[in-house]
Amino acid sequence: MLEMRNSRCCIAPFTRPFARLLSWLIAWLAIIGIFAQVTHANHGPASWAASYQSVVVVNPTWPGYSRPGHGAPAGTAPAGSGVYYADHQAETGFVLTAAHVVRRAAHIEIVNAAGERATAVIHAVDDRRDIAVLVSNLTGPAIRLGNDNLPIGSHVCAIGNSFGLGNSISCGVVSARNRQNIGFNDIEDFIQTDAAINPGGSGGALIDSDGRLVGLINGIFTKDADIDAGVNFAISVSLIADSLAQMRESGVLFTETK
Repeated sequence: MLEMRNSRCCIAPFTRPFARLLSWLIAWLAIIGIFAQVTHANHGPASWAASYQSVVVVNPTWPGYSRPGHGAPAGTAPAGSGVYYADHQAETGFVLTAAHVVRRAAHIEIVNAAGERATAVIHAVDDRRDIAVLVSNLTGPAIRLGNDNLPIGSHVCAIGNSFGLGNSISCGVVSARNRQNIGFNDIEDFIQTDAAINPGGSGGALIDSDGRLVGLINGIFTKDADIDAGVNFAISVSLIADSLAQMRESGVLFTETK
């Protein structure tokens, strides 16, 4: 201890500037680290801001009932979600959703991000892929399309109407791509994600960090309870494109009307 004290005493005048420089360097590296963490965390807010107005609540009313939220078939949430979609238009009345959300509905209502409500009708259905297209006079901004060929581990977020509470966002990563033979639908090409998805989220948007659609939320994998277990699936935009192309070939028109 005595030798360390003597040494420190003798060289202190020479090391003080270096010590100050070192402290500045450490502080600067800490700031860089903080900003890097903030930038990563801001994927969620940026993703939400870029896309939330393109996602709607879908409220089906089931046969024999006068209002939504009652009488849903077994295994079907009483409400769902949808996404404004168009090929070229910035504003559209077409809404993509999961077919199982609306297939047996006697009446369908959509609610946009501003809380406005309007009736929607089924325009086309692809039961084999579990994709439905609704049309409504309540138009909204068409979501931008992304690339579903995302690297495993890529940041993604899910926007949907979990438990009928209204649209919310949860974020995670791409856990796997091209999942097939899961057993939900006849034709499957799923993106698997650990972003939290719960009943009511079906038909919602799986988006990349720029807020672009990469998948349509379709199902959750669970054994014992109908809650999120971190193994969730969204229909890839590639399969959505295949479905829409098949609809067009069968004579379905996607002409915007005012």
